[in-house]
Amino acid sequence: MRIRRGAYVRGKSGFMMENKEEKIAIVLAQFGTSYPAALGALTGIQRQIAAAFPGVKIRIAFTSDIIRKIWRGRRDDAGFLKENRDIPDEILDVKAPLATLADLQDKGFKTIVVQSTHIFEGEEYLDLKSCVDGLDSINTINPRHKPFRKIVLGRPLLGKKGKEYPYHHDLRVAAEALRPDLDMAKEHHAALVYMGHGNAYLSTGIYMEFQESLRKMYPDTPVYIGCVEGFPSVERVVTKLLRDKIRKVVVKPLMIVAGEHARNDMAGDEEDSWKTIFQANGITFIPVSRGLGENPAIGRIFVQHIKDVARDNRIEL
Repeated sequence: MRIRRGAYVRGKSGFMMENKEEKIAIVLAQFGTSYPAALGALTGIQRQIAAAFPGVKIRIAFTSDIIRKIWRGRRDDAGFLKENRDIPDEILDVKAPLATLADLQDKGFKTIVVQSTHIFEGEEYLDLKSCVDGLDSINTINPRHKPFRKIVLGRPLLGKKGKEYPYHHDLRVAAEALRPDLDMAKEHHAALVYMGHGNAYLSTGIYMEFQESLRKMYPDTPVYIGCVEGFPSVERVVTKLLRDKIRKVVVKPLMIVAGEHARNDMAGDEEDSWKTIFQANGITFIPVSRGLGENPAIGRIFVQHIKDVARDNRIEL
C-alpha cells in the first residue's frame, strides 16, 4: 500500500509541497517450520492477509535460527527441490525479522506492521517486541532520515497484557475459532488434548486460562492442555485424565504449524513421546497432525489483530 504524503522542498521561488508516496508493508513473523507439508498453515495465513489488505506488500519472517539455517541449506539441494517443487522462493530465502525489516527499509518501506503468529506473550513474542520497539525508537537529527516513520507489532493469538485489548476477550475469540476441533473430538466420543509448545523461562499459566475458556464454551467435551516445555507437563495431563477416568483422546498441536513437535514429540514412537506415554497408561490416542494455521478462523484473528494495531497507530492499510 502506498499513501501519498506531503513534504516541503526548496524550489526556485522558495518552499513548495512535494508529493511523496509512502510505502507500507506487513511482516508476518512466526517461529517457522522445516516441514514442507506444514508450510500450508503459514502460507494460508499469508494469503488471508493479502486478501484483506490488497496492494500491501506481505513478507514472511522466521524467528527460529535453526529453521532458517535448514532452509538455507536446501536452496542448493537439487534432490530436495525436485521432490518439493511447490516451495515458495520466499521460504527458501526466509530471513529473520530484523533482516526482513532491513530489506524492506532499504526498498523504501517506511511504515511497517509486524504481525506475530506466536500463540501467547512468551519468549519468542517478547524478543520480537524488543526488536520492533528498538527500531521504532530510533531518532535522527533530521527526522527525514529516520529508518522508519512507524513500525508496530500486532498482538499474538491469545492476546497480551494491557487494558486496550483485554486478553480474556482474545481467549474467547480463539476458543470460538477452535469449534471444529471440539466437534471432531465429540464425534470420536473422546476428550480433546492440545499440545502447546510452552516456555522454559516464563510463566505458561495462559494455557490453563485458555483451557478454562474452552471448557466453559464447550461443557460437553473434556479439554486438557499440556506443554512440551514448562507447565503443565504431559505427566500432569495424564494424571488428570486418569483421575477423570478418560480412556480415549484426540490430540492436536496447539501450534500454528504441525511440524517437528507434532510429528515426533506428540505422535512419534519414541519412549518419551506423548503417544507412547498415553498408550502406556491405557489411553487410546488419536493424533491429528494439523496446525492451527490450517483453520481459516485463526487466520481471520490475525487479520483483525493487524487492523487493530494499524488503527491504533493511524496506519491506513
